[in-house]
Amino acid sequence: MDVTIYEVAQRAGVSIATVSRTLRGTGPVASKTREKVLKAVEELNFTPSRLGVSLAEGRHAANGIVFPSLSGPYYTEVLLGYEEVAAELGRSVLILSTAGRTRVRDLVKDLAGRVDGLLIFGHTAPDDVVTELVQVGMPLVFVSREPLAGADTLRSENTASARLLAGHLLEHGYEHFAYLGAPLVSGDDVDERWQGVRSVLGGAIEAVATGQYTVEDGYDAALRLLRRQRPQALVCSDDEVALGALLAAEELGLAVPDDLAVTGWDDIMAARHARPALTTIRQPMRELGARAARALDELITGARSTPNHLTLTTELVIRASCGIHPQEEPP
Repeated sequence: MDVTIYEVAQRAGVSIATVSRTLRGTGPVASKTREKVLKAVEELNFTPSRLGVSLAEGRHAANGIVFPSLSGPYYTEVLLGYEEVAAELGRSVLILSTAGRTRVRDLVKDLAGRVDGLLIFGHTAPDDVVTELVQVGMPLVFVSREPLAGADTLRSENTASARLLAGHLLEHGYEHFAYLGAPLVSGDDVDERWQGVRSVLGGAIEAVATGQYTVEDGYDAALRLLRRQRPQALVCSDDEVALGALLAAEELGLAVPDDLAVTGWDDIMAARHARPALTTIRQPMRELGARAARALDELITGARSTPNHLTLTTELVIRASCGIHPQEEPP
């Protein structure tokens, strides 16, 4: 891996800002200090990067957000929560959506060089770039990712709620299941949901890949599955996939929930107004964004230097699509 400005600063026994001033000639540096820095640069064969130098200068009054996509209600809600708080704090927001983009590594590093801190969704940024960002001291907050050393992580609870949902379906007699939204990355939200339901249902549930977590991909995956076999219940990775599954069931002449139970995750507005209304797990999407903005501001301003790892509470919401109405639940 390339040498970072942080390593040069450590070797010379100075701050990364001092290294930056020395290399760019943008401020006073004592001659002995300059000699230390240049010696460290030579010994480490360091080539200055825009990322490290820009971070050392640190005068942007802007935050960056790296999302895999900006389509869909989940990302919209998280972004709304983030921007509301960022506006209160007087920070502008630069957004990078990596969907369909090439050179993601370069795009993330370029954005990092233009902002004071980054919010990164899950595993959107390549691991080597994340490692470099941590090494140079970039303030970082990750949403929907397992705890990571050197950065804040913020996510909604997945595993316990997935177990609760699976247990709820078992208690009411369902025996054969499919999970739409097979996990793509170990440790992310969708994977945790899969691990949770599988820990309760075991071999009674199979994972079915959807590609992306959208209505269209949910529809396609459900259509393919239901044409070859008939599980009693579809446990979907998110509400958009579940809404696609409802459309596929309708096209095949299947009544939900009489012929097929369907559940989602997130509790987006469309889930409440679907026909039938969707049983789902409610997660605080806008709160995720708001808390991420405040956490990043704390790291940027130095109000806090120790990373936090926070998990927000989720809630099982029972509606008609699983065949068990709320009034049928025991008190």
